[in-house]
Amino acid sequence: MMPQVIKTIKTKKAEHVSALMLIILIGGVILWIIYGLLKKDIPIISTNSFSLLVNLAMLFLRWKYGDKKQGR
Repeated sequence: MMPQVIKTIKTKKAEHVSALMLIILIGGVILWIIYGLLKKDIPIISTNSFSLLVNLAMLFLRWKYGDKKQGR
């Protein structure tokens, strides 16, 4: 997802990114974080927390740069 975030920041275009897919992915990552907390497993918590931040950033960029009508 990091390359996608970098590309979106550079091009300022995100209409090709599915917001629904990001929301579902974020939900899954949150469940993994909860699982890691219950198991007290630091690697699961840390890697999925980073993934959550990256996916939230992509969702924000999708909201900011997505579906804009160019030249109208």
